[in-house]
Amino acid sequence: MSTYLLVHGAWHSGQCWERVVPLLASAGHRVLTPSLTGYGDKMHLLGPDVGLDTHVDDIVRLVTEEDLTEVVLVGHSYAGLVISSAANQVPDRIARLVYLDAMVPQDGESAADAQPAAQALIDLAVKSDSGWRIPPLPEMPPPFGLFGVTDPADVAWLRTMLSDQPVGCLQQPVRLDNPAVNTIPVTHIHCTVKPEGIPRRPVPAIQPNGDPADVRELPTGHDCMITMPVKLTELLLKLG
Repeated sequence: MSTYLLVHGAWHSGQCWERVVPLLASAGHRVLTPSLTGYGDKMHLLGPDVGLDTHVDDIVRLVTEEDLTEVVLVGHSYAGLVISSAANQVPDRIARLVYLDAMVPQDGESAADAQPAAQALIDLAVKSDSGWRIPPLPEMPPPFGLFGVTDPADVAWLRTMLSDQPVGCLQQPVRLDNPAVNTIPVTHIHCTVKPEGIPRRPVPAIQPNGDPADVRELPTGHDCMITMPVKLTELLLKLG
């Protein structure tokens, strides 16, 4: 049995994994899908003081309080930053890092470094009336839709779980200064249906631990856990 800890991205909540959880669980694995502070059942905690460090603390606290070990730690989108800093704090508890169509940072980088398109969102938030709120991205014409979701029923369901993103999540830097984090195997899963203007950072041919790069692809939009849960689960099961 493996423990899968699935971390949602910006604006989402842990509910987005609803179609993946029973598939992993039916294969005999433990699955945790927490909502980060400010989202889902923690939406009432949303505020200007919430940032990347808050979300890293969410995950590290869950791992330590539940005494989780051999964790397959999956971060979607923005949560690539979260899982990176979390693994830096508890590397001995992480069996594998999975960057699911995610930002992949280096030590000291913020979201704007890992994904330059994030800077425009930061600028809009700082200049807004609130000074810190970043509303969810608007729906785009097919095939891109709302975070890659185009089915009308799925779009309606997705809207029920979206909330604003605090700007601190995109401003605070990732910490990757623990050499032990470099020993953790890494897998990248890329969703191939993506709009222009959001470049993907190239994956180095060799991982920090010396293994060859492990890159998988899913022919779908960004929220693959909604649009292609079976195929995503099949990929994750090969990693556990």
